[in-house]
Amino acid sequence: MYVVIMGGGRVGLTLADLLVNDGYDITLIENSENLCNNAASELDALVICGNGTDTKTLEEANIQDADFFVAATGNDEANLLSCILVKDYDIPKIIARVSNPDHEEAFKKVGIDDVISPEITAAGFLEKIITRPNVADLTAFGKGNAEILDMIIENEKVTGKKVSEVSPTEDYMIIATYHGGKLVIPKPDSVLNKGNKISILVKRGSFKKAAKKFMG
Repeated sequence: MYVVIMGGGRVGLTLADLLVNDGYDITLIENSENLCNNAASELDALVICGNGTDTKTLEEANIQDADFFVAATGNDEANLLSCILVKDYDIPKIIARVSNPDHEEAFKKVGIDDVISPEITAAGFLEKIITRPNVADLTAFGKGNAEILDMIIENEKVTGKKVSEVSPTEDYMIIATYHGGKLVIPKPDSVLNKGNKISILVKRGSFKKAAKKFMG
C-alpha cells in the first residue's frame, strides 16, 4: 500500500514513522527545509521538500498511484486545498487533519473521506481520564460508536458469577479477562472474581451502566 502524507510536523512525521514500520510505502511532502531535513534523517521513506498544494509537487510524489492521501499539516486551509486537488486523481481514501473544529463542516462538504482532529481527540481523552478515574484504560472503537474499557471488578454481586450470566447484553460484552497479567479470552463458564481485571466492549452511552454492573 502506498501512502502520501503532506506535513512533516509532529503529527505527519509520527504517522509516517508508524506506517513505515508497518510495511507501507510512504512519501512525505513538507515545505519547510528544516522539517524536510529532519524527516529525511529519521524516515526510511521518500521525503519531498515542496508545497503539497501544488499539483507539480503532488505529481512528483506519484499521487496518482497512492492508496491513501493524508493532509496532516497544522494549517487547515492548506489541508483543505490539497485534498480538493487530490480528489482529481481518484485516490481511494483521502484523510485530513483539522485543527479548528469550526472548519470540520467545510472539509466534509467537499467530500473528504475522514476528518481527524488530534487536538479534539486529545482533549476528549483527557476528559475521560478525569470523569472516569476508575477505568484502567479507554480505547475509541468504531468511530466513537463503542469503547473498549479495562476495569477492575469491585461489585460483589458479580463475584462468583459465570461470564455467560452477565455477558453479553445489548449494551456491553466481556471480551477478555486477565489472569497473572496475561490476557485470556473468556469462555461462557469462566468465573468472575472480585479484583479481576476485565476488558469490555461497551456501546456509546452505556458506560455508566457497565461501570455500575462491575464496579458497583
